[in-house]
Amino acid sequence: MATLFIYLLSLVVWLGGMIFFSAFTAPAVFSVLSTADAGKVVGTIFPRYYILGYVTGVISTILGFYFAFGRGPRLWWSFAGIALAIGLGLTFYAGTALRPRINAIRSVNTDPNPDPAMKAEFDKLHRLSVMLNGGAIVLNLLALLSSAAALTPNG
Repeated sequence: MATLFIYLLSLVVWLGGMIFFSAFTAPAVFSVLSTADAGKVVGTIFPRYYILGYVTGVISTILGFYFAFGRGPRLWWSFAGIALAIGLGLTFYAGTALRPRINAIRSVNTDPNPDPAMKAEFDKLHRLSVMLNGGAIVLNLLALLSSAAALTPNG
């Protein structure tokens, strides 16, 4: 019972954090602050955002596989574990590989005469980051659905 609670808590905190940041926090910050100031605020939030994803992602992934090998129905739990593992991989890549590269050229957004190549690189990396975050959200939703199916009688 306790492990199931920790699993579900980790999964919903990770998923809820991603949805809240993507749908509410970032749009609100960028709607009321200048691009430069909004970038600073979001840049301050991101390390915590990714740490939350790493910690909750690792816990939910490990427990998803734990349930796949320790209780039935294994197919649903296996699917949840695989979806979470892929989502965790996307999160780790976005946080450890993309964020530093984006931060290194972030000033291009506030430069009155930005270097076109640098601006294009920033835009490309930002789009990729958004797509990876969206992919992690979809995978978390699939894991949640799979977990619900596994917990349903005759699942």
